Amino acid sequence: MDIDEPGSRVAPGFDAPDRSRIRLAILDDHEVLLDSLSTWIAANAPDFDLVLSASTWLQMVHSDRFPTDLVFLDFQLKEPVSIEARVRTCRAAGAKVIVLSSLDSRESRERALDAGASAFLSKTLSMREVMDAARTVMGVRSDATLQRDWRPLPVGASATQRPKLSPGEIEALKHYVTGASTAEVAAFMNVQYETAKTYLRRVREKYVKANRPASKRAELIRRAAEDGYLD
Repeated sequence: MDIDEPGSRVAPGFDAPDRSRIRLAILDDHEVLLDSLSTWIAANAPDFDLVLSASTWLQMVHSDRFPTDLVFLDFQLKEPVSIEARVRTCRAAGAKVIVLSSLDSRESRERALDAGASAFLSKTLSMREVMDAARTVMGVRSDATLQRDWRPLPVGASATQRPKLSPGEIEALKHYVTGASTAEVAAFMNVQYETAKTYLRRVREKYVKANRPASKRAELIRRAAEDGYLD
């Protein structure tokens, strides 16, 4: 990748921004992970334009390509800048934020979301799941945009076959597709674990009856985005 400022990089051949694509920045102090994310996005997410990747907070905010439409922030930077300060700065600049973390605890999730992050995702998720969550956050619902990352819907299925979900099922779905575990969904809703599990099972069953795949978290993210439950 070409060098922008020391430590921050832009995609090869960068010129004027393509406003038809979502401008993305990534902040992570692991260089290998930065390169891996950049390579995957370039090859598999044509609806995103990765214009900035940085290994330090100052490198990102001092870049003339900041702010972007969306920022992926690593929760655990070595720098003494809190996640709250980083998220709020990005939000104040007009960027939406997704926090990525290997520390998937309720406390870290609440800190990020309370500061204004749109989603908190575990680094154990696949890149397809991460990018589908990013599409949801950015309100991208076009099948043409998603086609490269998703298998076609089954014959006879369409996004207009919207199951009728109860208020509890909708709430559980909203928590789950932002990265919460079933136990965390239960805690957020102040219900028993089995109740939250039942809500999510019913959501999946209703989508199956509508002939729309929803067995995996990534599939549920797509279903929720298609049907407007995350508005």
